[in-house]
Order: sequence, then C-alpha cells, then structure tokens
Amino acid sequence: MSDKKVLKLGIPKGSLQDATIALFERAGWRIYASGRSYFPTIDDTEIECMLVRAQEMARYVEQGHLDAGLTGHDWVLENQTDVEYVTSLTYSKASRQKVKWVLAVPEDSPFHKPEDLAGMTIATELVEFTKRYFAGKNIPVKVEFSWGATEVKPPMLADAIVEVTETGSSLRANRLRIIETLMESETQFIANKDSYADAWKKEKIDSLALMLNGAIAAQGQVGLMLNVGKANLDAVLGVLPALNSPTVSQLSDPEWVALNTILEESLVRDVIPKLKAAGATGIVEYPLSKVVL
Repeated sequence: MSDKKVLKLGIPKGSLQDATIALFERAGWRIYASGRSYFPTIDDTEIECMLVRAQEMARYVEQGHLDAGLTGHDWVLENQTDVEYVTSLTYSKASRQKVKWVLAVPEDSPFHKPEDLAGMTIATELVEFTKRYFAGKNIPVKVEFSWGATEVKPPMLADAIVEVTETGSSLRANRLRIIETLMESETQFIANKDSYADAWKKEKIDSLALMLNGAIAAQGQVGLMLNVGKANLDAVLGVLPALNSPTVSQLSDPEWVALNTILEESLVRDVIPKLKAAGATGIVEYPLSKVVL
C-alpha cells in the first residue's frame, strides 16, 4: 500500500473552468484538461484534480470526497454546507469583480420592490437561497428552478427572476430591470474540515492559496526599474504611485540610485514620461506573474 500523500482538488467545471486553469498556470501549476475526462492532469504529483460543477463543489468537499475545491460563495450558501473557508479569490469568467445575484423584472412590469411580488412566481437556479430570502421577509412567493436561459422567462413563464450578473448587460439586453440585490459573491477556496486539520494537507492547501492570491494580485500590475541621480530623487519619488514604498538601491556611482517599484499597468503610459521629465533614466517596464504581500 502506497504511503504517498495526495491532495484531492476540485476544479470548477463550466463557465469558471478556463479562468481557473489560467489562474493556476499563473500561480505555477499547469493543469491539462482534455476531451471528456473529468480528471485533468496537473504537473504536481501531490495533487489529483477532478472537474466538478461549482454548484455541487461544496457538498463534495463537505462530505470528504474532495479535500479542497474552488466554488462561489453563493453555492456554499445555497447548499448550506459546513466547510472551511481558506481564502477568497476575486476572479470570474469575465472580470476581476464580484458577481451579484439580483432580483429582476421586465422593464414595463408594475413591480418595484420585493414586496410587490407577493403571490408571484420567481425563476432561478439559486432556489433554496431565494426561498430563504423571501421567507425572511415574510413574502409568499413560488420559486421555480430554472434550467437555463432564465432571462427570457419573464413575463410569460415567470413574473420575476433571481439571476447572477457581472455587468448587467444580459439583463438589459433582455429588457429587464433590477429591483433588488440579494447577495454579492466571489470565488472561494474551500476545504474539508477534517482535511484542513491534517498538518500536511493544510500546508499544501495554504501554499496553493498563497500562490493563487499572488497571481491574482499581479493581474493588471507591472514592475518598473529605473535609475536616478540623488539630486532628482525627490522629484521622481513624487511621480511614482507605488504599491509599497519603492526599493531604493545605491549604484556604484555614489551620486546615483536605482529604484524598483510596482504600479498599475494602466498608469504606465502617463507615469513614464513624467519620470523621464523628472530626471529618471534607464527606465524598464517588466511583467509580473505573482505579487505576494
């Protein structure tokens, strides 16, 4: 019998799959998902991956079929599972923003607040959470499970919907308006409580969390190196919007120093000309793969 230690890791199948695999690659792990297999390979002999729908991930982690996995906070709440929250990972299929579950109705409907929907039918994939939400407000509604294309159901098949959105563009395209936000959600790295109590598995999970967060933090950031004479140092420092204080290193010439810093990529086009005007030379911009604070 093998004594090899292995962490069973769930990767969300579906809309988050490609974004998750790309995130792991930036963090240092290559995952290869091919064909119809639900068991991708990974270049780490201590990890075994399985593709699982985000909606089911928390349940399988809670039951111990998986040691850890990535899923939305929304699905943990939907399933009311008892898992360990390791870290939040703010990324999604389209952006780095949190998603929202919203209550939406047709633009020309008479409904303007949740209370107006008493006795009405609501279609959603987030059935149990939606039931608890309306029950908490003592609003009697019928909540039906939606198998997809939820936005097209009002007004013929439902009076309102509870749907997830990142930008709201799909809702607007289907002539729906939001009347309430039920919750915000983002991806969570969760673990089975018994697995997280195991010293080896906890260390492995925490290392994954550290590097995944580092990869997320590096998105949209770049590094900047430059040289500047000490006479112009204050002027150059005044230009730099740094993540932390820039690193200043003495060069062989006692009158010159080197600066190393991190800044938003979107600022570079404005910052570099100002640095040049302030007396900086040898300015080098370089990409970042991870930022670990």
